[in-house]
Amino acid sequence: MNSNDVLNLFASQTVGPDSWLKVLFCIVMAFGVGLAIAFVYRYNYRGVMYSPNFTLTLVLMTLITTPVVLCIKESIQLSMGMVGALSIVRFRTAVKDPLDTAYMFWALTMGILLGAEQFFLTALALVGVGGLITLLTKMQQKKHNSYLLVLRMNDAAERQAAQIVGGIRFQRLRTKTVSQGYIEATYEVRVDKTDALLKRLNDIAGVQDATLVAYTGEGA
Repeated sequence: MNSNDVLNLFASQTVGPDSWLKVLFCIVMAFGVGLAIAFVYRYNYRGVMYSPNFTLTLVLMTLITTPVVLCIKESIQLSMGMVGALSIVRFRTAVKDPLDTAYMFWALTMGILLGAEQFFLTALALVGVGGLITLLTKMQQKKHNSYLLVLRMNDAAERQAAQIVGGIRFQRLRTKTVSQGYIEATYEVRVDKTDALLKRLNDIAGVQDATLVAYTGEGA
């Protein structure tokens, strides 16, 4: 291949100003949509350990998918090559929350729609899926209000504390450890008035501390 062939190759791939503006617009839109997905994820996150890296991944997935689709949408050869390349890729990163998988597919879908220049469907899917996730998360949180109650106490306080916990409509003993006259018990409970429960438990003589931790049900 001589220099003329190289110049001809680049000349054949050169696009006009309108095409560059279209590509730039799609990429900017992808960045904005990715940020919107990340905001919905952060706003509705109810886990114990929030991962900023996963939020960044959602933005990057949308941003990276868009130019790929822009590139292959008008070429059958590139499309087939992309399918073949992706078929040999193996993702080994464990997803802790099944809902995170839905966010990943949401980000990919937005990138595909933007790359295909389906802007109306992009807006519809962004608002519809984001609103649905927010609504379902609020309903689930209001319905359950699940916590892990961790109690540290001596032997004399165990009976009275067990009576108070037993009065909760939904409660389940998860773990119990006894060592040198002290007891550490963990309960799964569903309560609305958390402050009142902690006050009653801390008022018991012999209770060293009572802690409530938000619980989403992973690993149950």
